[in-house]
Amino acid sequence: MSQTEFKLPRMGESITEGTIINWMVQPGDSFEEGDIIVEVGTDKVDNEVPAPFSGTLIETKYNAKDVVKIGEVIAILKASEGASKKDVKNNIEEEIKTAPTAKKASKVVPKQSGAVSSTYQVPVNRTNKFYSPLVAKIAREHHISYEELARIPATGKDGRIQKSDVFKYIEEGRPAQFAQPVAEAGYSIPQLNLDKGKGKIVEMDRMRQMIADHMVYSKHTSPHVTAYIEADLTNMVNWRNANKESFQKKHGEKMTFTPLFVEAVAKAVKDFPMINVSVDGTYIIVKENINIGMATALPSGNLIVPVVRDADKKDLLNLAKEINELAEKARTNKLKADDTKGSSFTISNVGTFGSLMGTPIINQPEAAILATGIIKKRAEVIEKPEGDTIEIRQMMYLSLSFDHRIVDGFLGGSFLRRIADYFEDFDINRKI
Repeated sequence: MSQTEFKLPRMGESITEGTIINWMVQPGDSFEEGDIIVEVGTDKVDNEVPAPFSGTLIETKYNAKDVVKIGEVIAILKASEGASKKDVKNNIEEEIKTAPTAKKASKVVPKQSGAVSSTYQVPVNRTNKFYSPLVAKIAREHHISYEELARIPATGKDGRIQKSDVFKYIEEGRPAQFAQPVAEAGYSIPQLNLDKGKGKIVEMDRMRQMIADHMVYSKHTSPHVTAYIEADLTNMVNWRNANKESFQKKHGEKMTFTPLFVEAVAKAVKDFPMINVSVDGTYIIVKENINIGMATALPSGNLIVPVVRDADKKDLLNLAKEINELAEKARTNKLKADDTKGSSFTISNVGTFGSLMGTPIINQPEAAILATGIIKKRAEVIEKPEGDTIEIRQMMYLSLSFDHRIVDGFLGGSFLRRIADYFEDFDINRKI
């Protein structure tokens, strides 16, 4: 039986590359159809890639920690005598039918990024800021903003940046990632040798590195503005306390605050559709679906964002079922790529950790993110027709970080106020 190329299959609609975590089968080892050949990590979750047929692993093309594009040949397999050529071809085509068909790109292994070379000159007079679709695609895959693209020296005609310019810049370790252009000729950005202190050295795991990269990318892409508001959750808290046991007894599902928050936020997003957007160059994409992401802590301490799709179309019971299922998957490290893709707005419940409020970082490419603080009893002045009274109320701070490129203060403030209104106007007599 002839040898067959084994390509990295697509692992989600938005996934363009993966990191080889571990080869489960070594060269020379045999395997059965369905056996896990390799573990691959993406910016969402880890995936196990099964064998498309029975056979032997002849050669691996990449090592652990290597970053591989979807559709790249990662190994050479030899099918066992029992598998026909037609079966092997069909199985392989099924594995890679949605993978890119572009020519194999040269593998880019960047040097350590974050520091700016003391001799690196940031271009300040570039007038040609046209970027081809290929250059824009490479930039997105490597989390390079348009602002950073403008700092890359261009060698193309009329000052146009080329693919080779971007790859060369990445190979150099993205030396201008945090630099600002300076107009004075001959000025070099200084290399700051800061004292980082002494102590135990702990290497970031792969997911923490990706989170760090994603957070830095978000802060350097979107001008963040954070607005705050206070909401009276007394009705919501009293209703949940009165109905959580009967809800679980009747439906077999726990009633946490999360589905109540998601329900209210989805309604507010529907009222203000320009919050449910993303930026694509000079265009704004207004999303058709309201998919709410929930920032969730994993057992490792890392953060992941499971997604409740079409949250505005689901009743409270279905929201509770889906949220409980996603939370359980997160706790047991069983989330799949499809569970974490496609969010259009994210909620981060910092109150879970006892925080009064937070200043969340936008989950790119979304336009805004909500942080819900701890629910705390406090004496409040309540205005009534017969006069003011002081009562014990269940209060919570809400904070909304939004991308000021596309969301102004009026929209951000109005949207945040609408969420608080839905929280405060919760029906205390609502049936379960």
